Amino acid sequence: MTTAASLISGDRAKDYGDAAESFTRLAALWTPILGVDVTPEQVALCLTQLKISRLVGTPGHTDSWVDAAGYIALGSEIAARGRDEG
Repeated sequence: MTTAASLISGDRAKDYGDAAESFTRLAALWTPILGVDVTPEQVALCLTQLKISRLVGTPGHTDSWVDAAGYIALGSEIAARGRDEG
């Protein structure tokens, strides 16, 4: 958890920018492909499921565990922002 927290608020944030903006952009890109409205929170859930799928095949891959925890944390933060703004 400590590693995930330092990545999502440190290196990854510097490299990729604000996660809410990135996930909103991804949601907009996935919406026409999937034919349903996709939310930034759903992006976080789908990215988490990607990591879980990978872990089924390679459960010892530490980075996937860390990334999954990071995506869950980011999804929670994005959902909380939505509640605060709504």
